[in-house]
Amino acid sequence: MLIDYMKNYDLSTDNIDKFEKYKELILKYNEHTNLTRITEEDEFNVKHFLDSLSLFKTKKFDGEKKIIDIGTGAGFPGIPLKLYNEQIDIILLDSLRKRIDFLNDVIEELNLEKIKAIHARAEEIARTEEYREQFDIAVSRAVANLATLTEYAMGFVKVGGYFISQKGPEYKEELEDAKRAIELMGGIVENVIYTPLPMDIDHYIIVIKKVKKTDKKYPRGGGKPRKAPL
Repeated sequence: MLIDYMKNYDLSTDNIDKFEKYKELILKYNEHTNLTRITEEDEFNVKHFLDSLSLFKTKKFDGEKKIIDIGTGAGFPGIPLKLYNEQIDIILLDSLRKRIDFLNDVIEELNLEKIKAIHARAEEIARTEEYREQFDIAVSRAVANLATLTEYAMGFVKVGGYFISQKGPEYKEELEDAKRAIELMGGIVENVIYTPLPMDIDHYIIVIKKVKKTDKKYPRGGGKPRKAPL
């Protein structure tokens, strides 16, 4: 049961009910539009919910933070973060319209406030005045290397804020490969937090602090961050 996995988190019955409803909405939508390959209950609870909530171990997501979740997909980690801390103001960003349509349904069904789903490409809206360096935290579980994600994310983050990425056991190699991108984007690695999960899953949270403004030429357009990482 979900509540068994959530015992280390101080969740009310209402919180738990919303997590369960969210899962139901995903699995129903997943019948006709692919959102996740993970559908077995225990695996879902661990790999989607617990993994998302593990971000609170950073102590960066407490209080009234302004957050953007880049490449959110079915809403991870953004919606679990919102369900756990209703004070955060969060943008869910994805480039696929069907995912955004689904997320808007979730927001309505769960009656969530201070949350918005946006259909756009990160490299485009990160250059706009409305979103440029406006967020306390950019977070991403998207499947891309750290150098690519850093370029996509750091343009959204205000100086003094953070880009926080979740990685597997290969994180050391990714950190090494991303050194140049992190520096060019105005960041420094503040911390790497080991977050083991049930099912013998080893995950790591990479905390990158933004210490200076990102040059306006970043992120590059035309898919370059993915095709040719810095």
